[in-house]
Amino acid sequence: MEGAELIIQEINREAEEKIQYLLSEAREEGKKIKTEARERAEAKAEWILRKAKTQAEIEKQRIIANARLEVRKKRLQIQEGLIREVIEALRERLANLPEEDYFPMLVNLTARAVEELGTESIVVRSNEKTLNIVSGKLGEFKKALTEKLGNRVDVKLGEPVKTIGGVIVETPDGTVRVDNTFDARIERFESELRAEIAKALFG
Repeated sequence: MEGAELIIQEINREAEEKIQYLLSEAREEGKKIKTEARERAEAKAEWILRKAKTQAEIEKQRIIANARLEVRKKRLQIQEGLIREVIEALRERLANLPEEDYFPMLVNLTARAVEELGTESIVVRSNEKTLNIVSGKLGEFKKALTEKLGNRVDVKLGEPVKTIGGVIVETPDGTVRVDNTFDARIERFESELRAEIAKALFG
């Protein structure tokens, strides 16, 4: 019986050792799995954090870029408004020039138009106010033109037109004309005018 008991005890001991070994292995494997899982979780968490930071930075840059664009648009709108105000003030000033300043200007504008047309006979058109000024000083107007151009010019006054001032100068048959009204000149030189105003206002 003793031999049988010894064998049973030996078998139990071996079984216990095997169980303990397997448990130890299982514990080690469990630790390893836990460690790997934690490392994976940490790596994933770090990746998520990096991705979130990148997305946050992209969003921040987008917001900043949009804000800058909005500021630029607002600035341009304000600048455009101020330029328009200056041009409108210029138009108003030209429309209300005192006669002593306006008359020599009319002579100059007409003389330039005559030079362009290359004719000695012209029809001058403008608004009623301007035509009345020229009509009232027609002799002086013709004399000033002759002095400027070096030859006599036959001047007739045409029908009034809608303009803030200046003159339209035509050949007698009306086929060729030079528009030297203030409206037309502002329009022709608007880009240069706007650039000058912008430089004066904003540097």
